[in-house]
Amino acid sequence: MTAPSSPRISSRKQPQQARSTELVSAILEAAAQVLAREGASRFTTARVAEKAGVSVGSVYQYFPNKAAILFRLQSDEWRTTTGLLRDILQDQARPPARRLRALVHAFVRSECEEAGMRTALSDAAPLYRDAPEAREAKAAGAGIVHAFMTDALPGAPEATRTMAGDLITSTLAQVGKGFSEVPRDEAEITAFAEAMADMFEAYLERLSQASP
Repeated sequence: MTAPSSPRISSRKQPQQARSTELVSAILEAAAQVLAREGASRFTTARVAEKAGVSVGSVYQYFPNKAAILFRLQSDEWRTTTGLLRDILQDQARPPARRLRALVHAFVRSECEEAGMRTALSDAAPLYRDAPEAREAKAAGAGIVHAFMTDALPGAPEATRTMAGDLITSTLAQVGKGFSEVPRDEAEITAFAEAMADMFEAYLERLSQASP
């Protein structure tokens, strides 16, 4: 049986001139606003074009379908998250425990600040989650976490480091999403991040002590 093909989510072309770059920026800004207001189920290329004040044809010059627009919004968010991971987890001036604590605080705060957009993008994920571009984007972040786990658990077996990295990242994503669905003040964000960081630190310490 032939596997169903993934939708095309790559941009048709990259803007080469300042005017084209401004057009793509306007389309993406409009798309973010439409997604936040209408949600993934009512998100259409026509609504994006109307909000941006351009023709649908202008949108199609750069994005073949609505999945491509949504993936671009998601990939920009992934790029930001990957940069956050890299800047914090690769900082060799700080011990692993401090790096992890800093990451938890930054991630939880980011989840709360961008809760609406991230929830909408999560709802849109079925449109592109199986595409090769989506897998490549996720793999970049996984590589950074894997390298960090080598620093944090140098004596642990590879399988243990992989499990720990997967558990921490999935817990951050799922628990952080749930926490951010309710408006939070600064004190709540700080207290929650501290508690989660304490939990992760204790977990890594136990794994470290169990290593030969």
